[in-house]
Amino acid sequence: MKKYLALAALAAVSFLVTASPALADGCYICTSGSSDACKNYCRYSGSDTQANRDKCKKAGCKIGGTASCSTAANVKICSATAPANPFARVALR
Repeated sequence: MKKYLALAALAAVSFLVTASPALADGCYICTSGSSDACKNYCRYSGSDTQANRDKCKKAGCKIGGTASCSTAANVKICSATAPANPFARVALR
């Protein structure tokens, strides 16, 4: 019985150690008058902060609220995060 308890404890500890933290991404709802790229949502990374709101506004989103990001194929989502490749930014415009 002690072997089973030790095994269960080891399994629980290994699960807690290897579990990855949840990503805290969200989306702002873009209202009418937003750019075509930000027609529905603007994705931000981290918390809902003024800096993230400003990045989405700069991307062309007129923010109407917050929501979870949609995974539907017909939804346009722009991003508040800068692309890693500087040439990709030119291609987006």
